Order: sequence, then structure tokens, then C-alpha cells
Amino acid sequence: MSKTQATILIIDDDDDILLSAKLLLKKHYTNIITKSSPKEINQLITTENIDVIVLDMNYRIGFNDGKEGLYWLNHIMSINDKMIVILMTAYGEVELAVNAIKQGAFDFILKPWSNEKFLATIRAGMELNASNHKISILKSTNTALQEKIEGEYGPIIGNSPAMSQLMSTVEKVSVTDANILILGENGTGKQHLAREIHKRSEQKEGPFIHVDLGALSESLFESELFGHRKGSFTDAHEDKPGRFEMAENGTLFLDEIGNLPINLQSKLLTVLQDKKVSRLGEGIERPFNARLLFATNAPISKWVSEGKFRQDLLFRINTVEIEIPPLRKRPEDITEFVNYFLNIFKRKYHKAHLQLTSEALKLLKAHHWPGNIREIQHTIERGVIMSEGQEIKATDYNLTNIPAQSNETALEFDNLNLSDIEKILVKKAMHKHEGNISKAAKELGLTRAALYRRLEKFNL
Repeated sequence: MSKTQATILIIDDDDDILLSAKLLLKKHYTNIITKSSPKEINQLITTENIDVIVLDMNYRIGFNDGKEGLYWLNHIMSINDKMIVILMTAYGEVELAVNAIKQGAFDFILKPWSNEKFLATIRAGMELNASNHKISILKSTNTALQEKIEGEYGPIIGNSPAMSQLMSTVEKVSVTDANILILGENGTGKQHLAREIHKRSEQKEGPFIHVDLGALSESLFESELFGHRKGSFTDAHEDKPGRFEMAENGTLFLDEIGNLPINLQSKLLTVLQDKKVSRLGEGIERPFNARLLFATNAPISKWVSEGKFRQDLLFRINTVEIEIPPLRKRPEDITEFVNYFLNIFKRKYHKAHLQLTSEALKLLKAHHWPGNIREIQHTIERGVIMSEGQEIKATDYNLTNIPAQSNETALEFDNLNLSDIEKILVKKAMHKHEGNISKAAKELGLTRAALYRRLEKFNL
């Protein structure tokens, strides 16, 4: 019979007890350490990888009040509160041993012991120790992953009034368990904001599970979200928990919920109402405890009136509604995004001394950014890659896909304010000539100096 790889420490002032315990345990475990006094505990805990400690409760002759055992138990717990400590005690001290369990002991063994009971108690302690070890690794892994994700996603950027108001709302709702619907155009950072809410929530130590509902086929919807039992369909080779179970004590972020077909919306609604899921092929209802966040770029209220989205589901998911403003509605934040991504890509492509020309920066600030943050990120990366020498020029960005009419250009038709119209014309000329001051000034009938003055005037 092969032995289990483990180190068990036995402490008792009776040499016969130590010998008997060692002879019994060494048949099953690789390393048995025996000590007659607990005074060596500090050194042993720090130098040996101990799995289980078997600790006698009395060491002074004539005393059987167990105070020494309780003292050393508390001392061990203060060093490592996950240490598995099994007490050895006489029949008359059972009540004392039960009290010790309340203070952190795993179990107790009565002297004289039954070998089967002794081994069963040690085995149970070993199983708990292994479980604690796995949990510790999972927590460390989760922490490392969270740190990696935070590094990838970076901070929430923007000090504009619109973003300040948004973050004020985030601060209020993050600490609650309210369902939150995040709205915003493509590229505005809905997943980024969802992670920020999770990071600020009471579930921050738990997992953050992201599901892109738009990428799930109808056939995979229930299996991915609710899980399945082995054999429930052709490729179900093993039992598998769904995303609701995987997000236990954490956050489940259901992205692109507007893309969910109407027939699947009713299934999701039932789960949200009951707070229970049933795996495919299994009749058991499993309760789940996860914070729920949702997001969409769809005009979901309009879709409700058109019958494309269930109104009762919308009521369920948007206890609080947060809309991320597009970049064109917070131009004050563009420079901060430019600097943030510029620093990232300068490091990535080893161009530490690279700088933007003033014309390049003005072009970036004047751009409409229909792709929002994602577009500005890719644009800055392209500029860094295409740059030569130590400068990024306006022509390095290739910003040609400018909408013919942004929301601002509607001013041409319903607003006759001369200053506003002048600003629009300057922006259009800069877009058309990709930030080339000479060409834009010529088309506008201005000198270069006059155009520079207008760019400064309109903060372009």
C-alpha cells in the first residue's frame, strides 16, 4: 500500500502515546514528527510543511484543565488560521474539547483511541487541508488574473462634466446589489465600466464572469448560461456548471443583451425572477448568488415599443440605468485618452522619445470618433507604428473615414449663429485636408496665422 505524501506533527508529553501514534500513522503517511513539548511549535511551523497537528491538551503533571492545550491551539491559529489541529483528550475532557473546536480546532481524538477512529479523523483533516490549499491557489490565481485584467483595461479616463456625473452614479450603485443596465455606443467601454463596478462592489473578491450574448447561438444559450448534465446532448461529455453558477459570490456581466432573441428572453426572465438555474438534462434547481450587470448598444426602449424586447425583462434588468456618453459629447477627454494610449504604445514599440506634432494633436481633437475609445486606441497605435523619427505627424493617422455630417453639422440648417457656423467650417476643412494647416487655410480663404487663431479660439 502506497503512503500518502504528508507531514503530521504529534505533540504529547507521554512517550508511549507518541510511539503508538507514530507506529500507526507511519504505515499511511510519509513523514511523522513527534515532540514531547509544544515549545518547538514556532520553529516547526516555519521550517516544515505541516499538514496536520495532533495536540495533547495537558502537559503539567497533576493538571487536566486543558488550559495549556487551549493556549497552544490559539497560538497556532494566530500563526496560521487554516492549520488543521486535532486535539487529544481523555473521556472526562470532552466538553473542554468541544469548546476548543469552537476556537478553531478541527476535531478531537479520545484516549485511549480506536485505531480506525484515529485514522478516519486524520484522513478527514488531510482532506480539509487539501481543500484549503486548493482554495488558496484559486484565490491567488483569481487575484493575479484580476490584476492582469486591471492592467489591460486601465483606469476609467475622463474628467469632463459628463464623466464626472457618470462616475458619481457608479460610486452610489456599486456598493448595492441592484441590477444595472449599461448603455452606450460601440467602443465606449461598457465592459470596462462593468469591471469598475465589480471592483468597487462587495463582490470584488469573487469572480467577474463576462458573457457576450451576441456571440452565443440559440443552441448554446442554455448550456453556457445554465450548465448541463453529462449526456444531456451529443457533446456533453461531462457535467458542466453554467455562467450563473461560475459567478457565485461575484459578478455576472451579460453583454449585448439587446441581441437576445425574443424566445430566449423569457427563459432568462424566469431565471432572474426565481434566482435559480436548472442545468440541461437535470431537474434540480440550483440557487445562485451573483451580482448582475447588463449592457447593450441597442435603442432598447424603442425596441420594447416595437415588440423586439420584452418590457418585463427590461424592468428586471434596469433597476439602475447608466449611459456612457460617446467621445463626441465629451471632447474635453480626448487629450487625456491620446496621452494615455500614446504612453502605452510608446513602451510597446520602444519609441520612448516619440511626440505628437501640434497639427497631429489638433486633428485628433477635431475628429468625430464614431468608433469612440476603441477607435482612438487603434488610431494612436497606428500613428506610433507609422511614425518616423521622433514625431507623429497628422498624416500618420490616416483619419479619412469622417462622417459627412455629425450631430454638430445639423447646425448648418437650424442654427444661424455665425460663430457656430465658422467653427463647423474650420473643422470640416481640417478633416478634409487631414490636419494640413496650409491646405485648410487656403480653402477657407485665410492665412495660416488666421487659421491658427481660430483653432485656438474654438479649442480645436
